[in-house]
Amino acid sequence: MVSQDRISRLAQQIGERLQGASQAPEEVQKGVQQVVKGAFDRLELVSREDFDILMDVLQRTRGRVEALEKQVAALEDALDTPAAATDEDAEEVREVAADIDSPEADAGAGETGR
Repeated sequence: MVSQDRISRLAQQIGERLQGASQAPEEVQKGVQQVVKGAFDRLELVSREDFDILMDVLQRTRGRVEALEKQVAALEDALDTPAAATDEDAEEVREVAADIDSPEADAGAGETGR
């Protein structure tokens, strides 16, 4: 949350820039833009584009975590079954592992540098 001090300093700086209203309007506009840009820089805001990129990365990561959770659950189930586990169980575990390690799962990982 923006503190009242920052807002009052911003208003004061804008007021100081506007006191020289006899200057050309372009110069006043540039001065105000500099003050506002400086205030935004101090607030450590992120651009919408950066936010969207990070959301995409988060969603892909969440998907991979869920897939890994399923793989771990399948492996745990395979360990909990009697020693005479069938070949079908082993094949199912291999399929889950292959899905996780497939090139399609890794294809989206390099898209973060848009």
